[in-house]
Amino acid sequence: MILRIRAVVLLCLLAIVTFFMLPVQLLGLAFDWKIRRFLPRYWHKVACFALGVKVRVHGEIARRRPLMLSANHCSWLDIMVLSSVADVAFIAKTEVADWPIFGTLAKLQKSVFVKREEKRSTGKQANDIAERMAAGEIVVLFPEGTTSDGNRLLPTKSSLYGAAAMALPLAPEGTVYVQPVAIAYTGIQGMPMGRYYRPVVSWPGDVTLPPHLAGLLRVGAVEVDVCFGPPEEYREGVNRKHLASSVERRIRAMLSAKLLGRELP
Repeated sequence: MILRIRAVVLLCLLAIVTFFMLPVQLLGLAFDWKIRRFLPRYWHKVACFALGVKVRVHGEIARRRPLMLSANHCSWLDIMVLSSVADVAFIAKTEVADWPIFGTLAKLQKSVFVKREEKRSTGKQANDIAERMAAGEIVVLFPEGTTSDGNRLLPTKSSLYGAAAMALPLAPEGTVYVQPVAIAYTGIQGMPMGRYYRPVVSWPGDVTLPPHLAGLLRVGAVEVDVCFGPPEEYREGVNRKHLASSVERRIRAMLSAKLLGRELP
């Protein structure tokens, strides 16, 4: 009963914050004001607080631009976690735009929706992403192309780094920076999470959203570690598959270290 009351109170708080922030964000999107880039960070901080998600950050976001963050992906919660620590835009599947709640949130954050199955539109979409990166926006890529169970990193797809390649001609120094990021869910109600409890946060896609969200609210306390590794330099002549392999190796190493309670490599 106490957890239910707490959930209702905190969700009401989130609704109030949304009521005041939403009109400002809509205006920011309509007129492309800079506020539309950083306002979502404050909303997601409140959302994480309301959901009982404690975020610990290790390392820091690279300061050089253009910058792409490459992260593992196990849940819709990853979006809120990353957005609470950085002003970012996401590369998402087109289907996400039609999802209830999260589709709307993605649009409000000006996510880039990609039709991966349509080869003819891939070039234009990659160019749109490249232009936004060149304008100083930080773009987040989930190179697995899907969600995992949270206990491992799935094989990544080098083709998804095409936007980074497209941004090279627009980069002032001829270099695009790709930074590996590991998102590790490590604690639940003050105790180590372990493999058994990780389904509380992981969302492989075959579970409907309402019961998954309800389960998270019942828990009321989740800890997540966000690890930023050294960025990779992507420039003319660098093999995209080699870049993808190196980034994948670093994400996997950081993720494994945090899930096992070890020091970062």
